[in-house]
Amino acid sequence: MMEVEGPWKEVFEGSERKETSEEAEVLLGSSCSLAPLVDQSPSIRRSQPIVINVNRPTCVDSFSSSVPSIPNPFPELCSPSKSPVLVGSLPPPPSNKHLIKVCGEDSHSRSVWVSGGATSREVCHTLVQTAHCSDHQNWALLELHPTLGLERCLEDHEVVLEVQATWSLKGDTRFSFCKNYAKYEFFRKPMLFFPESMISDSADVTKGMTSSDLIQNLLRSGTCPEIQGFLQVKEPSRKSWKKVYYFLRRSGLYCSTKGSSKEPRHLQYVADLDDLNVYTVVNSRKRYGAPADFTFCIKPSRNPLRVQDLKILCAENEQTRTCWTSAFRLFKYGKQLQSNYQLSESAPRHLEGTKLVDVKSKSEASLVAMDFSGKTGGRVIQNPMEAQSAEREEGQAWRRREALRCSLPNLTSGAKLSSAIHKSQPWFHGRVSRKETQRLIEKQGLVDGMFLIRESQQHAQCFVLSLCSKLKTKHYLVIPCEDDGRKYYTMDDGVTLFIDLLQLVDFHQINKGILPVCLKHPCVCVAL
Repeated sequence: MMEVEGPWKEVFEGSERKETSEEAEVLLGSSCSLAPLVDQSPSIRRSQPIVINVNRPTCVDSFSSSVPSIPNPFPELCSPSKSPVLVGSLPPPPSNKHLIKVCGEDSHSRSVWVSGGATSREVCHTLVQTAHCSDHQNWALLELHPTLGLERCLEDHEVVLEVQATWSLKGDTRFSFCKNYAKYEFFRKPMLFFPESMISDSADVTKGMTSSDLIQNLLRSGTCPEIQGFLQVKEPSRKSWKKVYYFLRRSGLYCSTKGSSKEPRHLQYVADLDDLNVYTVVNSRKRYGAPADFTFCIKPSRNPLRVQDLKILCAENEQTRTCWTSAFRLFKYGKQLQSNYQLSESAPRHLEGTKLVDVKSKSEASLVAMDFSGKTGGRVIQNPMEAQSAEREEGQAWRRREALRCSLPNLTSGAKLSSAIHKSQPWFHGRVSRKETQRLIEKQGLVDGMFLIRESQQHAQCFVLSLCSKLKTKHYLVIPCEDDGRKYYTMDDGVTLFIDLLQLVDFHQINKGILPVCLKHPCVCVAL
């Protein structure tokens, strides 16, 4: 063991001490790294403990200036004033942008950045662009309350974030993106939505104006006729329902305490229309014990959704419910609703990539029956009976031509392919139930010509065509049959045959056949 007398210090590699060549040789030749301490040497630095202060603003600046710019992986944990990362290295945060979550009909969802004042129309336009939808018309944003079974279609001018601000943080409320063909249908067919029996006998009618003229004039001015009629109302905190006569006016909703009396002393004020939202109720029989499925409810629009604030009403049929809900919307929004309708009609239409274009949804009165059998050219068939006979003959001739074309040898090899090609079509929904089918069609709008095709759950190898006509959903069985050893599909006991479901749909887009209306709007499900 070697003892060292006097003060000493450690010498490390990389020290700032400048050594001469002689000192370097002594150090390299020695096995000990200890050297006597020389007090007079100005280049020697003693090792001393460093006191670390908590607040060192000057040190932070010197430290950040010496460290290269590294992106901060957790910018939300550091404030800009305390973060050592340069501000220019972080992505700029979106200004006045908010994130909302929108669900599709395939149980998937998509998050979308929207501005603070984004309307429902603007959000739908963004989703159409994101989902690459070929059809840009008749899209809507729905407000869903699954626990309570409530649904409401947002108006085009409603601000999405204002609607979302009324939701409870613990609830399961969400937005849904889907088609809605019936949003402005009462502007096109007012008499279907406002039957004469429900229109109040106002002063204009007593002056000699018919109810049809009254409705047309009111809708042009952005308002609605007064509605009256019986509704079943669910009594608060009870399971029983009571039949009450209601009046819907511009000043609000009233009910009669004595039968259907309209005297002021018998009218009781129920709600103000400016502070109400109208919802349709899904599965109301099971949830609330409603006497029928045609149920809707009203609630204050600015308060969080609570069960005790709901006033649940039940109509006797779908036309009555649609009349009440449409009147609520017209009385509340007035000319704004008419402006939304005019804007939707004037918007450009993108029809690429779809066969079911909106041009075919024009009025059927624009189509006339023609006879081209003569040598002098075509003539317009004026007799309705002759027109129906010509339609049947044309349908049978089309069937014979298609049967002959499909029986050719070069087409028999694709029989298996043609029998399954319908599965890729937007109107085919597989094995959905009858109840779910009616819910899908009601959700996308009860307009004439809305349809889908599904597999039958009661008959093997059969399909069902579900079609909406006059606010009702009707179901037609599509049966497979064989003719000359080839498989066909028919809905009229073999009178008209189709080699696949695509031809069946194409045919009934132009010809009604046994259907009440032509096929116009496919009930589609959007995948976000």
